[in-house]
Amino acid sequence: MAFSTGRDSSDVVSEINITPLVDVMLVLLVVFILTAPLLNNAVKINLPKTATTAPPTTNKAVTVSVDGDSRVFIDKREVALEGLEPELRQLVAADPELALSLQADQGVPYRAVAKVIANIQRSGVSKLSVLTEPGG
Repeated sequence: MAFSTGRDSSDVVSEINITPLVDVMLVLLVVFILTAPLLNNAVKINLPKTATTAPPTTNKAVTVSVDGDSRVFIDKREVALEGLEPELRQLVAADPELALSLQADQGVPYRAVAKVIANIQRSGVSKLSVLTEPGG
């Protein structure tokens, strides 16, 4: 007992069934409605208004270098490792906001650089940047 729809059974149905599409869209809509409040977790703060100021002027940074033979330099002037800390203390006494840049040859043993960093730390320098080459 076959039911006939009035069409020949060999005809291709050219209508698209959009019911699964609507179901998927409704599920996505519910998911977005539920997750949208969770995405907005910023704290609302009214910041005070101030006058525009120029950025602070920074003094010239002192550069401490360690070459391939583990010799230490302060701005191209060779210094013994034992004399590094006292000289940096003098520089910090003259400028408490001293910015120091450290650069070391890539072939230098780690212990030599670690000793220099320890001397810098003991001397009271609070702003230290380590210089490297870009790329590599």
